[in-house]
Amino acid sequence: MADTDSSDAFVAFERVQKSYDGETLVVKDLNLSMPKGEFLTMLGPSGSGKTTCLMMLAGFETATHGEIKLDGKPINNIPPHKRGIGMVFQNYALFPHMTVAENLAFPLEVRKIPKSEREEKVKRALDMVQMGAFGGRRPAQLSGGQQQRIALARALVFEPELVLMDEPLGALDKQLREHMQFEITNLAHSLGITTVYVTHDQTEALTMSDRVAVFDDGRIQQLAPPDQLYEAPQNSFVAQFIGENNTLIGTVKSIDGEFCKVQLEDGEVIDAKAVNIGEVGTKTQVSIRPERVEYNRERMAEGVHTLKAEVLEFIYMGDIFRTRLRVAGKDDFVIKTRNAPDQVRLKRGEQIEIGWLPSDCHALDA
Repeated sequence: MADTDSSDAFVAFERVQKSYDGETLVVKDLNLSMPKGEFLTMLGPSGSGKTTCLMMLAGFETATHGEIKLDGKPINNIPPHKRGIGMVFQNYALFPHMTVAENLAFPLEVRKIPKSEREEKVKRALDMVQMGAFGGRRPAQLSGGQQQRIALARALVFEPELVLMDEPLGALDKQLREHMQFEITNLAHSLGITTVYVTHDQTEALTMSDRVAVFDDGRIQQLAPPDQLYEAPQNSFVAQFIGENNTLIGTVKSIDGEFCKVQLEDGEVIDAKAVNIGEVGTKTQVSIRPERVEYNRERMAEGVHTLKAEVLEFIYMGDIFRTRLRVAGKDDFVIKTRNAPDQVRLKRGEQIEIGWLPSDCHALDA
């Protein structure tokens, strides 16, 4: 499920496996290549293998099998401090007894950079994260968001070609986290830094990345740009994990090119895009995004199959309305509509008909 052309890649994992006990593989046959300057996010639930991959790239873990390359050269046997990689962790890992400027100068001292040059680089890195006036403070005198900026500046101070970030915004409040997401993305793109970012937060992955690798059970389930992941999931796991999603279980009745007809458990038949299904007669899980479901007859395409639905709950969320329906025997079918002046507010107990474009409905593995 991952790309394997690593000849011109800046970062490449080639058939990488990792086991801690010699039996169970936490990373299974990983192939992944990244061009220079890309912002790639590894996304997945706890235990899916994403952090292990990051740690192997950093050099804190060794691959049990396979090769990891940086700029065409194998780095499996190169110690972490000689890989020239910047790291940002969730716990910031700043030295409490050093000032902010000393924290930033530390990676430069380790690399034997002369004092005059060090001062210039520290100043530039602090300015980059809008913390120029804080060089003399100690980490304990800074807020969480300020400490995170310093940790970021320290990872960038020696101008690495690759920066690795492991859930760096996890400890921040929602508003600050969203603000930092844009800052980090802008900084990475304006400096042309190749970035590998690990998170379990889907929104973070969708808003920040050029591409996202969705991990589950030690494998990449899908590797694609954010819009493709959301609008064209390749399997049920990706459809469920990324964003909100409605699923209906059914049986494949017929296949016609890229589309198929699916009979739902209550006997209703719908049209869907045949993405990842078996032959006629096999089970399938149909996936449809809440915002792609239509109940206004005038806005439905010609000839779409409609389903009866009962309104169970209407939730006002400010910019959108979220309505929960009973559809084909399931009580958790959700639709989202924009809060427009002419938008109808559905009422509990109302009977409506819903429909969607077959291209917005994906038949996937059950």
